[in-house]
Amino acid sequence: MDYTILGRTGLKVSEMGLGCGGPSRIGQRTGQSVEDSIAIVKQAIDSGINFIDTAESYDTEKIVGKALLDVERDSIVLSTKKSTWADLTESDVKTSLKKSLENLNTDFIDIYHLHAVHPKLYDQFVAEIVPMLLEMKDQGKIRFIGITEYFNKDTQHAMLQRALEDDIWDVMMVGFNILNQSARDSVLPKAIQKNIGIINMFAVRLALSQPKKLKRVLKILIKNKQIDPSDFNLEDPLGFLTENNQSLDLVDAAYRFCHYEPGINVVLSGTGNPDHLAANFESFSRAPLPEDNVSKLKKLFKNVDSVTGQ
Repeated sequence: MDYTILGRTGLKVSEMGLGCGGPSRIGQRTGQSVEDSIAIVKQAIDSGINFIDTAESYDTEKIVGKALLDVERDSIVLSTKKSTWADLTESDVKTSLKKSLENLNTDFIDIYHLHAVHPKLYDQFVAEIVPMLLEMKDQGKIRFIGITEYFNKDTQHAMLQRALEDDIWDVMMVGFNILNQSARDSVLPKAIQKNIGIINMFAVRLALSQPKKLKRVLKILIKNKQIDPSDFNLEDPLGFLTENNQSLDLVDAAYRFCHYEPGINVVLSGTGNPDHLAANFESFSRAPLPEDNVSKLKKLFKNVDSVTGQ
């Protein structure tokens, strides 16, 4: 596993992070037992992953906490989030933070995010909630403050573009993948300039792991005139990525595409299947995609900013 420094936090983090949300929620949405999910977290740690991301809304904080009981706390970078899709008060956030600390069996959160912030609510949260987060940071309950975009509703990254105007956020979580690369121009350059740590979510999701879903997404993009149908063989639209064993499969290509994107520090990978976790880990040990593949992907999807890959 390769490691990097997470922007101005100075934290040394694995370039693959374990995501405890997403469609699987480390197996809790796919029928796995709590013990199975604990084993996934432990497998990730044993593999060298030290960045673990969860959230209040995922209902996986307690699982992560149990998995870390016998792990040296300073060896792990914990990221969790406060939901923002209901009216928030300082009291709400303090209560949620206290609960997250209890769930995770820790005295401090390395990165505490406001989760899936809608662009229309950003200024309100800065005025009403951020002062309390800074207070909690001064008290040592939070080490660094993060913000995550509501990518399903904000595919053009409007909120993060606004957030980049402020000097508040140590870490940002952004949606970026083969299908929607728009953050490369609208978010990443300024984040690099300000030395903000970047966590990549949605690297794979359903459209890049299920061929039928990919075809449906491409038809939507054709209808929206964001891709040119003449550029694709819709029976195997991204088949060039696996020609001559250049990539093991589309999932492998998708992770490697994000892994080596300048400005991205950590790419989240989530699963409840130990074999999938091992395969994903292997992708992060592989070299970048061939440059001609990267160039072609940039050209094919250069106008796309309307889908997430979900």
